[in-house]
Formats: sequence, C-alpha cells, structure tokens
Amino acid sequence: MKYKNILVEKKNTSVGLITLNRPKAYNALSSALISEVSDAVKKFEEDNNIGAIVLTGGDKVFAAGADIKELSELDFVTAYTSEYITKNWQALEKHKKPIIAAVSGVALGGGCELALMCDIIICDTSAKFGQPEIKLGTMPGIGGTQRLVRIIGKSKAMQMCLTGDMINAQEAKNYNLVADVFKEGTVLEEAILMAEKISRMSQPIVRLIKESINNAYETTLQAGLESERKYFYTTFNLEDKTEGMNAFIEKRKAKFINK
Repeated sequence: MKYKNILVEKKNTSVGLITLNRPKAYNALSSALISEVSDAVKKFEEDNNIGAIVLTGGDKVFAAGADIKELSELDFVTAYTSEYITKNWQALEKHKKPIIAAVSGVALGGGCELALMCDIIICDTSAKFGQPEIKLGTMPGIGGTQRLVRIIGKSKAMQMCLTGDMINAQEAKNYNLVADVFKEGTVLEEAILMAEKISRMSQPIVRLIKESINNAYETTLQAGLESERKYFYTTFNLEDKTEGMNAFIEKRKAKFINK
C-alpha cells in the first residue's frame, strides 16, 4: 500500500515510526489517513524485528481532530451501515505491539482519541489535549467518553467533553493522561528511546504484560488478579525467563531470544 497521508520508517531496525502527514489540514483524521495508519500498524506487527511502534504527528501538531468536511457529509444511515468508525479504526483498537504516542502541539477530538488508543502517551510542553466535539454539535465517537473517564475520572472527563475546553501538558500529566512531559522539540527522540528499550525486552513478556494491564480495564479486580497469576505462571515456560534470571544472578546483561 502506497501511503499518501502518513510517513513510515524503521528506527534502528527495532522501532516502527508512523508520522501523520497532512500538515495543511493539521493532520485531520480522514478515513484515508486512518486506513493507512491501520495498514502500517498491521505491517509492523507482522515484522518480527519490530518490538514497539511510535505514532506522532510532527513538531507543531499531533492531530487537530477528525476531517470535518468528511463528517459533515455523513448522515446516520451512511455512518451506521458503513461502520464508519469500526471499520477504519479496528486495527488500532486491537493492536498487539506497544504503541507510544509522541504528542507535540494539539491533540483534539479524534486526535486526542487516537492518542488514547495507544499504550503510552508522552508529550512535550507545547501539547494540548481536548474533546471539542460539543462545539460542533456532536460528541466524541472514537472512545473519548469511555477511555477518558477510565484514565482521568468522571468529573474531569465530563468537564472536557461538556465544555470542549483544552488542558495543557502539565495538566495532562497531573490527571495521568500522559506518562511524562518533555522539553519542547524532544518528545519524538524520547519516544524512540523508550520504544528501543521496550524492543530489547522479551517480546512474549511484553505482550503478556500489555494484555494483563489492558484486562484491568475490562474485568473486576479479582478476575484480573487471577488472570495475572496465570500469565505469570506462563512465563516460567519461557527460555527468556531462565536467561533473565541467570543474567541477574551472574551480574550480566540479559540476552533475550523471544522464546
């Protein structure tokens, strides 16, 4: 698939980098762009050399929201029967490898929701997050009302979605929306370093941890604890578990083989 709306490259052989590339439209999330992002994620997931993925929008803007012109032409029947959101965003919702969102500038509406689909969000001091759909006579439809409340709590999620107001980078950190805030202009470099670190870990373990943490959002505490224990026992069958523990005992760096 030849991409027109994104840039795709590998960093140091183990990190997949996807850059939203509609600068004139402030990286508005058209169906074509999301289809390309989904395809790129699938291809990176099929590449055994890639351990983690970084998703960014560039230095000035992550994504200013959905493509309003495209949305304005939709009616209920068309959106519903075409599975407008489900079809285009499914690969992103079900990705298996860790994805780090590196946010500079605004991440609004669908842009904020796209970041929320990632496993880790980091940003620089220029970042602003918001769900301004209410100002356009509509509402979040790609997880904004669901993922936000699980991360920042009901009251703040209500405030953001009902007023359309933005929060800055430090507020996002205070509300646990982002994992860390970096100096302006450095977030992509930091995201790649983090992705490289994850890629050096045992990939079966990475996947088990990711699944276990995600389960915490879907199950009760007791069910999650039981699931976590089973995942933990599973690691005892891995060669990487033996290597990791032997390396610790022998005071050397572990060399994982992803088995």
